[in-house]
Amino acid sequence: MKRPLMALLCLTVTGAWAQQGDGTRYSAENNIFKPDKVEPTPQRMAGIKAPPGFTVTPFATGLKNARIIAVAPNGNVYVSRRDQGDVVLLRDANGDGRADGQPEIVVSRAGAHGLAIRDNKLYLVTVKELFVADIQPDGRLGAPKMLIGDLPDAGQHANRTIAFGPDGMLYLTVGSTCNACNENNQENATILRITPDGSSRTIVATGLRNTIGFDWQPRTGELWGFDHGIDFLGDEEQPEELNKIEQGKQYGWPHVVGAGTIYPQSTPIGDISKQDWKAHSTPMVLGYAAHAAPMQLVFYKGTAFPAEYQGDAFVTMRGSWNRKVPSGYEIVRVRFQDGQARSIEPFVTGFLTDGNKTHIARPVGLAMARDGALLMADDANGVIYRVAYTGNAAKPASELQAPAGPMQQQANKGSGVPIAFTRAQTQAKGTLTVSSSSFVRGGEIPAKYSEYADGVAPALSWTAVPNAKSYVVVMEDPDAKPVTPVVHWLAWNIPASLTRLPEGLQEQPRLTDPDGVLQGRTTHGSTGWYGMHPPVGDKPHHYHFQVYALDRMLDVPWGAERDQLLEAMQGHVLAKGELVGTFAQKQKPQK
Repeated sequence: MKRPLMALLCLTVTGAWAQQGDGTRYSAENNIFKPDKVEPTPQRMAGIKAPPGFTVTPFATGLKNARIIAVAPNGNVYVSRRDQGDVVLLRDANGDGRADGQPEIVVSRAGAHGLAIRDNKLYLVTVKELFVADIQPDGRLGAPKMLIGDLPDAGQHANRTIAFGPDGMLYLTVGSTCNACNENNQENATILRITPDGSSRTIVATGLRNTIGFDWQPRTGELWGFDHGIDFLGDEEQPEELNKIEQGKQYGWPHVVGAGTIYPQSTPIGDISKQDWKAHSTPMVLGYAAHAAPMQLVFYKGTAFPAEYQGDAFVTMRGSWNRKVPSGYEIVRVRFQDGQARSIEPFVTGFLTDGNKTHIARPVGLAMARDGALLMADDANGVIYRVAYTGNAAKPASELQAPAGPMQQQANKGSGVPIAFTRAQTQAKGTLTVSSSSFVRGGEIPAKYSEYADGVAPALSWTAVPNAKSYVVVMEDPDAKPVTPVVHWLAWNIPASLTRLPEGLQEQPRLTDPDGVLQGRTTHGSTGWYGMHPPVGDKPHHYHFQVYALDRMLDVPWGAERDQLLEAMQGHVLAKGELVGTFAQKQKPQK
């Protein structure tokens, strides 16, 4: 039975959390209030507001759970419907600003969500799978091919999104499994960078709770994303975070939020302090109303809007369910100046109705149509709205295209150099002998140590060096392409009293056994051991396990990259040795 219009869920909960270790206390009143959904009648649609000169009209209706939008170069519009598990095709052949006829289902996959189009192919991501399909001349799709079948399992945030960067690589967001926790899978709460054929992927950035919306600033080529803040900290906390996302950076979640606020409940692993975690975190650039729920983000590159809008970003805010006065239910504009974000302001509003007691839309998808209008998907009532400019303001002469340089430079950092063992930073007069109970020198490394199997670190031993104060382990693959060498393991500040590391060492920034050992960032973007992962069919790659004896402990922060570690080692290496093993993956693993 349909509930009465005013039968709204509105609960108030008061909670308190104590931070383990320092007794910090935080109390908040939490509200649960979700405006009721009502039909988008013409009278209610008339209340939608946009800046002067802009009009907002229905492009398509009756689509049910319309989520993400992708527009093909010929103007065809593809919309994912998560609850229906499919992607529909919409056409506007006569250019009247409304879809022609009924939507056509072009592919069905459970949990269909993120979409991207490149080289006449449609890419689709579900919870754990990435698919690609050829786009036929009539807009329909060929048979989908699975490229990836092992994305991290979903939890609280299952809605993956994808987009091609100016460097031609596919970027994919993986949300956290929880509100605030230490993830077991290092690919959760990240953005991934993937080759278009799905054969390899790396972690671009971490500490991103749920960055659904992201895009590249068209004047600078830099990546920006809007992250969802933590729930249950009260009506005004945590703000939604606008971040400039750069490779190798960590953005705070789950222990530090916003501009640098310590989250009181969680505890970093490895006995890392909250202040230390904060020192390693990049704060947000701008914040927006808490719980507004940012979704798809699009930089405006077209020529149909006034010139002042070009290079600004638009973001859909799906809307809150967990504050007393609703936030979101709108499209916002992020103003940029000289390529940097300056402010956030409402752009299209009015989807909240009846004095904020009801809503006619929860904005999700956002894309620029071929004619330069914006298309916005509402996943509540299934309407695609078209935001067009009909005023007389001066418009830009040409479209913008983000340069590829910044993303390529980030991806190529540390590539094209010799392995650490032969570099000037590791020169040493002495030698030591490295061995392993897991494999023999020059022999094949068992598959269980690879990422194709168990992915556990092998056991490693070395001979003691007199007067050594610490040891460093570096493992690299110089046979990898195009990035070479690939870094698989960095560990330092291993106490001089130790001459071995056990099999299956923890994959975390700081170890508590052996206590105080720090680990760094691999080429994959994870911290700690990352197992062998050569392309299937390659000749055996050679994996160099290098051990260095130093005359000091290193003041290098956990999560550091190889070159930062080598710079700190220079002039302090007493002795070094290496153990080389091989590995090849002959059989393609099942997805």
